Amino acid sequence: MLFFSKKKQTLKDLIPDNHIDIHSHLLPGIDDGARNIEETLFLTQSLQSFGIKQFITTPHIIQHVWENTHEQIQDIRNQTVVALEKNNIQLPFKAAAEYLMDDQFVKLFQSNDLLTLKGKHVLVEMSYINAPIQLYSILFDLQVAGYIPVLAHPERYLFYHKNKNEYQKLKRAGCKFQLNILATVGYYGKEVTIQAEELLQKGMYDFVGSDVHHSNHIKAFDQKLKIKDLNPLKEIIANNQFFKLD
Repeated sequence: MLFFSKKKQTLKDLIPDNHIDIHSHLLPGIDDGARNIEETLFLTQSLQSFGIKQFITTPHIIQHVWENTHEQIQDIRNQTVVALEKNNIQLPFKAAAEYLMDDQFVKLFQSNDLLTLKGKHVLVEMSYINAPIQLYSILFDLQVAGYIPVLAHPERYLFYHKNKNEYQKLKRAGCKFQLNILATVGYYGKEVTIQAEELLQKGMYDFVGSDVHHSNHIKAFDQKLKIKDLNPLKEIIANNQFFKLD
């Protein structure tokens, strides 16, 4: 019989050395993440101190809000790498993107190559208000174009909490699920944590991401984990090694 300590772990204690973060907003001045290079340095150094040694940062691409182009993202990524190196941070640092699934997204992947996490794995999200009307059509067309959708933070879409069959439908439609790891300490509220734990217990997550935007997210890594069974969480944390940067 296994016995576990009653003392709860903090989130940062759970992050293994050489972890790969596949979802963050570290590029300066490009979306609602880091506002300047000083914040980029602080966020990156903080995550590094937790054991994260490779970064795939994912600025938003949202029509009429964050209309970042691939060229703009890559240019700022290159400038950021230079700034990191000047501060003795020489870790793999790649830029992908977090795409809102809408009509503009469809036009984008039908006419251009997407900024992917690795290979054809592309990070996607939807509005927190409601799912797009053509969601399953978008997912089908995305896969016909050769991509594998990785759905960011499914636990945070409150409209699915009372319609949980949609999670199974999304998986059958080919979605990989990425957990926002801060959900495990209650950062987004109790309801989101409950949903995250339920999806973990059902084995529906594939990967994790920090989704770090600012210093409050960094502080949350010091909080105690609120989920009971850590084994499914540890498994998907280990899965992130799939994205190892060469």
